[in-house]
Amino acid sequence: MRVLACLGLSLSLIGALAACGQRADLKPGPGRQLPVAPYGREEPRSVEGLLQTPPQAAPERSIELRKRSEERADDPFDLPPQE
Repeated sequence: MRVLACLGLSLSLIGALAACGQRADLKPGPGRQLPVAPYGREEPRSVEGLLQTPPQAAPERSIELRKRSEERADDPFDLPPQE
């Protein structure tokens, strides 16, 4: 039983170390190239440019947290249900 526990722990440790990955610059694989330049652009985007998320895909949150209890403003769209 202890042998199985030690084996499982060592395999999970090896898996965690393998998940660290390489921290080198990304390049297209052998025999591949970056996507063609979009219409209106003269040169294709770099690897770093392709990895950046556009602002529309991940907008910043603009939620202001309340610091203290405050009365809510009247909401004209908060209507009772129709009968």
